[in-house]
Amino acid sequence: MSLDTSSPILVVDDYSTMVRILRNLLKQLGYENVDDASDGSQALAMIQKKQYGLVISDWNMEPMTGYDLLRQVRARAETVRLPFIMVTAESKTENVIAAKKAGVNNYIVKPFNAQTLKGKIDAVFGA
Repeated sequence: MSLDTSSPILVVDDYSTMVRILRNLLKQLGYENVDDASDGSQALAMIQKKQYGLVISDWNMEPMTGYDLLRQVRARAETVRLPFIMVTAESKTENVIAAKKAGVNNYIVKPFNAQTLKGKIDAVFGA
């Protein structure tokens, strides 16, 4: 099963340049339906209002981190299965382990390109 290109994707990052980069990469891969949030709490509010096919979130954000967002998403029955990819500049083993324990579906270390992103999305959806 792959992610339908019409499925809404939520990009969460407090750095507008990264949001733009992710939007462009997703567009290259055929995903046009992309929303964005600048932090975890804004993303959480959006997730409660709309059915997303995938969340791609940065780890390091204030006031709510991507890790905290992931834990909140996994704590709710209606979003417990929402596919979630974490993006980070740091590949610290303890972060990867913490994210896996919290239920992240995949993990991308910056910098990355469209092929890497596609590979991670395909891996999440078992394509």
